[in-house]
Amino acid sequence: MIRLHMVVEGQTEEAFVKRVLLEHLGALNIVTDVRCVQTGRRRGRTYRGGIVSYAKLENDLQRWMNEDQNPEARFTSMVDLYALPEDFPGFLPGAALNDPLQRVELLEQAFAHDIADHRFIPYLQLHEFEALVFVDPSKLDLEFIDRDPAIRALMRIRNQFATPEDIDDGEDTAPSKRIIKELPEYSGRKVTAGPRIAEAIGLDALRKECSHFDSWLTKLEQLAE
Repeated sequence: MIRLHMVVEGQTEEAFVKRVLLEHLGALNIVTDVRCVQTGRRRGRTYRGGIVSYAKLENDLQRWMNEDQNPEARFTSMVDLYALPEDFPGFLPGAALNDPLQRVELLEQAFAHDIADHRFIPYLQLHEFEALVFVDPSKLDLEFIDRDPAIRALMRIRNQFATPEDIDDGEDTAPSKRIIKELPEYSGRKVTAGPRIAEAIGLDALRKECSHFDSWLTKLEQLAE
């Protein structure tokens, strides 16, 4: 039986994994656990969440790998491309490559090379978690009642892009920034609202619209083989 350990960027991703991915992978006999990246310790307390530097992420991964050296253990990540720290292996400014998919694949390759452990499957989310919400913004009405004009505005934004993963990583135009502009209250509720909406959209739709996400999940499913 495969034990899959996921290090994720924050509480939103952690909740998404627990709500949407654990049961799906469990049906394939892949037992999955998830935790936010450790960012520090102070007076015996551990702090988690947010990629403040690549070194923090690397240290947390390496620590977990040392804790579980079983040959059936596997490790993966779920980290946003948006606001990626500049000390990340292979880091290139967004403008350096016109193709975001090519950029994220090169970064993942550099990530895997730096970790240097065959048990690790790197994944960076294009461009951040909220791309998954943009698969079907109409589902936002589950959390944000009587906000039809704002939701329609977000649906128009979605229709401007070939896929939700193409929505860019500009400081004011990243997926979460676009949602917050129309629905400011999302900012304080993203940890609960985002995963619930992604769950309502459904894994099939998420995979159909987000090819890079689908590719990662396929790799995880193949661990069962």
